[in-house]
Amino acid sequence: MKTGPRYKIAKRLGASVFEKAQTQKFALSAERSAKNKPRGRGRQSEYGKQMLEKQKVRVTYGLPERQFRGYVNKALAAHSSQPSDLLHELLEMRLDNVVWRLGLASTRRAARQMVAHGHVMVNGKKSRVPSQALKVGDRLSIREGSKEHGSLTGFSERFMDRTLPSWLSWNPKSMEGSVVERPTSASADPAGDLIAVLSFYTR
Repeated sequence: MKTGPRYKIAKRLGASVFEKAQTQKFALSAERSAKNKPRGRGRQSEYGKQMLEKQKVRVTYGLPERQFRGYVNKALAAHSSQPSDLLHELLEMRLDNVVWRLGLASTRRAARQMVAHGHVMVNGKKSRVPSQALKVGDRLSIREGSKEHGSLTGFSERFMDRTLPSWLSWNPKSMEGSVVERPTSASADPAGDLIAVLSFYTR
């Protein structure tokens, strides 16, 4: 997906949309930009706020508009009492996102590449589909020939400094783990206001 200059997008949507923008250097640059920015003509409309939240969530997960809208439609079609929770779960249970949550890749983009290159296995079978939807009980592992590949070298030592999300399990020695429960807003911070996102699409 073509997103343009990442720092420029991060300044508009917030540093959280790109992991590499979450640095002191970026924070200082954003602060300077905010001081030099001319005053707006008025308060942002509700529609504008909803659009901003939609863009923030979509860019955070690195999804094109059509694919992101597909997740929104699925959450709405389920007629759940909490469609925002279902949307959050659909996004978090993507294979590339889970790989990132486990710390196997430094960014979601790198996680997508790791999956696409065949380094990750799901239930004993190689997967090359970053968008693969996982479910509770699914087992993840790193392909034997990939355990010493690139960023995975020395992962066991680095893993000791990480806090593993409660809905995932991982054994850094065997490089195997699983999805132990469904992610919630408490166990996986939402990328934005998902209620506003759904409101944007149902106007």
